[in-house]
Amino acid sequence: MRFRTRAFLICFVPFALLLTCGFLTMQRFVQIRVRDGLRSSLKTNELAIARAQAKSELRSSRFLKVVGENAALKAGVRLLTSEGYSAAARSTVEDQLRELGEHMELDFLLVSAPDGRPLAAVIRRGDGLEPVNPAALERTRKGFVLMEGRTFELGSTALDENDENLGTLSVGVDFDLSEFTTPAVLLRHGQAIAWNLPGIPATELNSAMKSCAVRTECDVKLHGANWISIPVETELGDGFELRTLENVDATTAPLAAVLHRMFVGVALASVLVAFICGLMSSRSIVKPIASMVQHLRESAKTGTLLPNAELSKVVEIRELIENYNGAAFAVREARENLHDAYVEFVGSLANALDARDGYTAGHSKRVSNLASATAAALELPPDAVERIRIGALLHDIGKIGVADAVLQKTGRLTDEEFELVKRHPVIGRRILEGVQGLAAYIPAVELHHENWDGSGYPRGQSAHQTPVDARIIHIADAYDAMTTDRSYRRGLTHERAIEILFEYAGTQFDPYLVPVFAALPREMMAPQRTAAEQPKNEAASVMTQEIA
Repeated sequence: MRFRTRAFLICFVPFALLLTCGFLTMQRFVQIRVRDGLRSSLKTNELAIARAQAKSELRSSRFLKVVGENAALKAGVRLLTSEGYSAAARSTVEDQLRELGEHMELDFLLVSAPDGRPLAAVIRRGDGLEPVNPAALERTRKGFVLMEGRTFELGSTALDENDENLGTLSVGVDFDLSEFTTPAVLLRHGQAIAWNLPGIPATELNSAMKSCAVRTECDVKLHGANWISIPVETELGDGFELRTLENVDATTAPLAAVLHRMFVGVALASVLVAFICGLMSSRSIVKPIASMVQHLRESAKTGTLLPNAELSKVVEIRELIENYNGAAFAVREARENLHDAYVEFVGSLANALDARDGYTAGHSKRVSNLASATAAALELPPDAVERIRIGALLHDIGKIGVADAVLQKTGRLTDEEFELVKRHPVIGRRILEGVQGLAAYIPAVELHHENWDGSGYPRGQSAHQTPVDARIIHIADAYDAMTTDRSYRRGLTHERAIEILFEYAGTQFDPYLVPVFAALPREMMAPQRTAAEQPKNEAASVMTQEIA
């Protein structure tokens, strides 16, 4: 990851995280407050239901007292008891219960003995009340009762006559949760038996209610939504529990939507401001550093440590750039001093080599001038021209390893002696390999005797396999060898040497470089000679030992 990106993220990400955490915390706080509000609302509903049931029970108790004074019913109960609970007497009581139920629009009526044992009962089926086998009934006087898959809410009153208790009359109506404005569920022993939640199957409801202990508030999950459930604190009978519920998600959704829109607007504005601030901050940090990195890249390419002229407003970065520039100037000065010493050293090597033979004195210097001029005429980069100039000065450095008897021999060399001379490019390469900083000149030293057609030495390379440095020096070396005097012959004229270069262009010399070399200014070339001063058989000399 780039430094600019990292700097931007360091400035921007903490703010974005803080904003996100703030929104989540605020959302959670709102949910808690909403839940508290729902809990309070459910408790209010629970109290309202309890008060309504208390009033209903009060009205029912008054009604039951009136019903309990029914003389015909009391007479029927006494008859049923005295006849040992005969079917005829039970039928009489059932008729009386049916008459009361139809008159009072009741759904269930039950007469129990003083010990609670059911004696006679009727239940509404369809449009009428029908008898029920007392043996199938539970001993229930108040609260809720289950019968034939139906739930009845009961009220009861004693049947007394002359201070004697004849039994108990219980009456009830179907319990209908659809009349509740609040979602509710009626449980018996933890199992749902009635509810007003549309689309919720019994299995899911029972599974959700398992987490709710009796008479305690709890959280449940139905159809993927969060609900809160509170028990209604009222007496409902053995094992019965009535709970109200409220959908927390549905209640908080409108508020959450408003908060979300508000947060998105605030967040976008804040993020935009943070983005701009982070971008500007990172830019002020990264730009000067990026400039320094670019300078270092250019320095790596050129080998020269360049100073950075762009200063930053950040104090620490400005100090860093100033120290860097100081180091760059110091390195540049040291490099220039080293280069000057290095050039003097190379010149001394070339002079020492040329001093071994009076006839070759100045040869390396002349070849260097001709080669660098040719490179400049080719419009090569300045560093390439300088590399060729130094390479030409060193091109014969390997002759240090050739005996003076061979190099200074006045006559023609034998084949064995010529093979010794041909080793000087390899010797020169070995010498330069051992000197740090001279590696760039190894190709010029080792390959300046390679021919265009591959007949040269030491590698037998052809055409462009040989670097341009060596191909240029090869031509300059041959020209200087042909135009200088030797112990056994006079040098050729400039014109004749050029003719020979063109004659062997494409075999011994690069055919594209020879015309460039020939076009160099005449004052740079060999001194003027007459035709009478030329040696005979000069071409043969050039092609054999003269330019070795």
